[in-house]
Amino acid sequence: METIFGNLQGLKSSQLKQLQRLYHQRIPGDRITTSEFSQRLAAISTEVNQPVCAYINRRGQVIRVGVGTPRQTQIPLMELPRYGAERLSGIRCIATHLKAEPPNEAALTAMALQRLDALVVLNITGTGFTRRGGGATGYVKEAYLAHLTPQESRTLIPSPAVVKLEENQFGFAHCKQIQSPSWNISPPLSLDELADQDLVDLVENLEAEFQREFVAQEVDSDHDRVLIVGLMTSEITPLQFQDTLVELARLVDTAGGDVLQTIQQKRSRIHPQTVVGEGKVQEIALTAQTLGVNLVVFDRDLSPSQVRNLEMQIGIRVVDRTEVILDIFAQRAQSRAGKLQVELAQLEYMQPRLAGRGRTMSRLGGGIGTRGPGETKLETERRAIGQRISRLQKEVTQLQAHRSRLRQRRQHQEVPSVALVGYTNAGKSTLLNALTNAEVYTADQLFATLDPTTRRLVIPHGEADKPQEILITDTVGFIHELPPSLMDAFRATLEEVTEADALLHLVDLSHPAWLRHIRSVREILAQMPITPGPALVVFNKIDQANSETLALAREEFPLAVFISASQRLGLETLRQRLAQLIEYAVDYR
Repeated sequence: METIFGNLQGLKSSQLKQLQRLYHQRIPGDRITTSEFSQRLAAISTEVNQPVCAYINRRGQVIRVGVGTPRQTQIPLMELPRYGAERLSGIRCIATHLKAEPPNEAALTAMALQRLDALVVLNITGTGFTRRGGGATGYVKEAYLAHLTPQESRTLIPSPAVVKLEENQFGFAHCKQIQSPSWNISPPLSLDELADQDLVDLVENLEAEFQREFVAQEVDSDHDRVLIVGLMTSEITPLQFQDTLVELARLVDTAGGDVLQTIQQKRSRIHPQTVVGEGKVQEIALTAQTLGVNLVVFDRDLSPSQVRNLEMQIGIRVVDRTEVILDIFAQRAQSRAGKLQVELAQLEYMQPRLAGRGRTMSRLGGGIGTRGPGETKLETERRAIGQRISRLQKEVTQLQAHRSRLRQRRQHQEVPSVALVGYTNAGKSTLLNALTNAEVYTADQLFATLDPTTRRLVIPHGEADKPQEILITDTVGFIHELPPSLMDAFRATLEEVTEADALLHLVDLSHPAWLRHIRSVREILAQMPITPGPALVVFNKIDQANSETLALAREEFPLAVFISASQRLGLETLRQRLAQLIEYAVDYR
């Protein structure tokens, strides 16, 4: 039996049968609709006293019938046969309306969201006459034909919630108007005029224009076209929120994506199903299809059900901040240890999210020699991932033991060790290169280096004039709210921090949120299972910081060292202070 969607309360069985019979109708392939079909739809709508929508594919088959407005009965985006900024979905909607007025914005937005070939709105009079043999026929007073138009002619919507992420002189995102989808609405048409409209000609011309526009605006096809979504709650300040969005945009850029737009919302609390509100989800979907976005990134961790709900309503892939960081780690890992820990983190992240991967995961297995229906494919994958995680955890434990033996050997030789810690992109690798003439990869990117690198460094002895050797280790960069799965997977690497005699806490003083970065690093260090040794705060990139920031940092951190690793400023002072730190740390130990 054909399914009827929408508000079915109060409908009689005879009315439901009339709605179901619409599925048996066939429209000529080159016509948008026929007078007979439009009149029949209006008759049913008159009888049930509700709007009715029929969705028709390009073969002229009715594929969906709903009771309600186009907004209430729209097809979930993931169920559309085709979806993309360069073409239409291949479906048109014939909708009835109980008032004599042009299509409203809600109906037109639903058309844009689904990228319908066309939207026909039939305004009915609400009265009818009885045919011979029974059956009410509603009068169609007038009809309107609407369709999307290319972006070149679109107007700007001044929406403060929709912003283009660009950094101003202070490094914060600021608002910019974006283009809305635009549409063309015909003047009132009679049913005969509507029936004369050529669907094939309309669709071919529109899709040719959309394709030209998409090719003209398309960025590198190897890059994801990303829409960032940020939710501001009462827990954080506006300044912290903007810092988070700027950082997320840099993470996306580091991962190889292009941020086309940022959408923000302020709510007192997170929506349990979709994080943001229902209207904002619709705005996200509309912006995504307008800009040709193929990935939506949220600024917070999403539960598996939230990802599933959002992808159903937006129609494209949705990921959270943790998944972006994991992707960067997967690209940056070079050593076997790094790759091992990244895979473990990815599997631990993926395991609870398998249920959201679609209906193919719920197929039943089984076979000869089994009892019952067998395991579902979902259970099989979960078990396989669980086994892989167990093997990786054993290997990480072995890696820990190996690193522990190396550290014991160093301690036996009485070579003090220092770990470089700091927020990602603080300049740790650049400082290691400047101090030891190493050739560690450096770039103005988040998590440019992932694998820890240890080098020997000669510094003055604290008491005697003779020099002494120490080991200095460049560790993985920290970040605000470091995902727990990364903390667990990288415990072998993070032990370099806890086992070091002392820490150099490097801070990027040129970053607007440098104070917040210091707090984030200290919070992560406080979560370590073993309390790290004493730390020396070192402010880097002083050549890029203004005088007010320098004065504030000197006042707040009078014992800190101020350097520029790239310009090799203050390195001699750092070596001397490092010698004092080592002497204190060894005595303290």
